[in-house]
Amino acid sequence: MKQTDVRVRAAAAFLIPLETRSPMRFGGETLKSITVLRACLTVEDRRGRTAVGWGETPLSVEWAWPATIDHATRRDVLLRFCRRLVDAWSSHREYGHPIETGLAFHQDVLPAALAEANEQLTGRNPIPQLAAIVCSSAFDLALHDAYGQVHSRPTYSTYTAEFMNRDLSSLMGPSTATTNAYPMDFLKARRPTTITAWHLVAAEDPLDETQLTGEEPKDGYPTHLRDWIRADGLHALKVKLRGVDFDWDCARLIQVGKLASEEGVRHLAADFNCMVKEVGYVLAVLERLEADAPEAARMLQFVEQPFGRDLGAEGIDVRTIAERVPVLLDESAHDWRAVEQGRLLGWTGTALKTCKGQTGALLMLAWSRIRKMHVMVQDLTNPMLAQVSHALLAAHGASDWGVETNSMQFYPEASRPEQAIHPGLYRRRNGLIDLSSIAGPGFGYRADEISRVLPPASFRSEAA
Repeated sequence: MKQTDVRVRAAAAFLIPLETRSPMRFGGETLKSITVLRACLTVEDRRGRTAVGWGETPLSVEWAWPATIDHATRRDVLLRFCRRLVDAWSSHREYGHPIETGLAFHQDVLPAALAEANEQLTGRNPIPQLAAIVCSSAFDLALHDAYGQVHSRPTYSTYTAEFMNRDLSSLMGPSTATTNAYPMDFLKARRPTTITAWHLVAAEDPLDETQLTGEEPKDGYPTHLRDWIRADGLHALKVKLRGVDFDWDCARLIQVGKLASEEGVRHLAADFNCMVKEVGYVLAVLERLEADAPEAARMLQFVEQPFGRDLGAEGIDVRTIAERVPVLLDESAHDWRAVEQGRLLGWTGTALKTCKGQTGALLMLAWSRIRKMHVMVQDLTNPMLAQVSHALLAAHGASDWGVETNSMQFYPEASRPEQAIHPGLYRRRNGLIDLSSIAGPGFGYRADEISRVLPPASFRSEAA
């Protein structure tokens, strides 16, 4: 027990709808609109001091809950679940460091809330675990921000024995072999000012002017990949593939690779979004790339989540792929236990996302580093405040290849108020984003300087 421990006093949630300027095709669905969940938590420490913290995540229904039921139905179910979480978080009265209380919520409270919500659903499409984690992540982020606020410290400086009651072996089990180790042991105390930005090449994105249809938005932003590379000085591209259309996937990766070589891009990655069924499919794509575009093949840094989300059910051993290129878990990596399960199947890295919660991301990062696995911080098209915590995770976490950041592609005007305070976070220049404006306690949002007018809180709850 430490005097610095905090507990939650009140919770609120704000819903911010956004429309994309162009569709994002991935997996079997296309994202055209999104609801951003902004959470607010009030905490108090053992001395009775209080502070407010903020967290934010896009509720990407298509990514978190792929299903045959329509988008609007899934979205509405998740919004009702967010209302349930406001009450659950405000009732979570356990004192501790945010990593400790966040983990307790994730292990004890969230599964019960999810089970209750699914009992009330009719039909055969329950809310999946990943979607529940995404909904809860904004509150978890707000808890970490509030903790830094109440102690007037940057949150990342509190991941040490000075503030935490339990070390990693206590939190994750003795098999971590990390007695007296804390998350800061796997983080950079002094974050870099800039970090390499990865651009997302969605499945429907035109690659050059020959593929334009005339229906592209006329808003002054680039409309095809070649222009994006030149405008932002991009060095790294992540290519979305279908995973079910071999000829299309090969042609797409080769086309992007050749264009990237022409424009001086240095790094590529391939994301199959869980659609592939057999290892041979991925191997054949890699072989075709090596044969038809050898320079692009040399640029390929990793392959992301080719196979299904349930590692236990799928049980696909990926060692033959990992012998050629790192293979990263994404949708399968709910927590560090899933990362270890993937490692035993040959996966060699973890795609971290703040939409899985700050607590979960830090524990997965530590576990991955202990196991000598790669770490890459990936995007959920994070706008507004979500971009700040996202960039911080990549910078402090020493993401191996940089950070995927694409909200400026799909809703560049959404973050105007935040961009006025953090200009380098929402525009990529020379292939980088700039974090130098992030300063102060918590996550350094500088929220009181941002002129965003929030809608009325959609859900609010205060502990008795």
